[in-house]
Amino acid sequence: MGAVVLDTHAAIWYLLDQQSLSPDANYVIEEAVNAGDPLYLSAVSLVEVIYLVEKNRLSSRAHERMIEALHLSNAALVGVPVTIDICETLVQIRRSDVPDMPDRIIAATALNLDLPLITRDRKIRASQVRSIW
Repeated sequence: MGAVVLDTHAAIWYLLDQQSLSPDANYVIEEAVNAGDPLYLSAVSLVEVIYLVEKNRLSSRAHERMIEALHLSNAALVGVPVTIDICETLVQIRRSDVPDMPDRIIAATALNLDLPLITRDRKIRASQVRSIW
């Protein structure tokens, strides 16, 4: 399969609760990791995690584990900054299809990298972004 982009919830579940991933998502992630292919994570996902921790909707362990995983020398999880190219790709994802801006940025990251996005989000999956769940 190769490299993939993880939505925020998919990254959290990969790091803390793999049973919450769908069988297809889990399989694709494991295949990528075993092949040494990256699991890309938009920088906006880290922002989302911090926000959710601050609102007490997510344990601080999720943030800690994500930071640890991103800093490993042989990390499977690779951070992707929000670049000008990704911002330009964002306009291809209509707000009416994916109204939440962080979700649009994550979807635009996958679209810009021409990689599938592992996501449970029904709105993203209904858009033109290649997705796996």
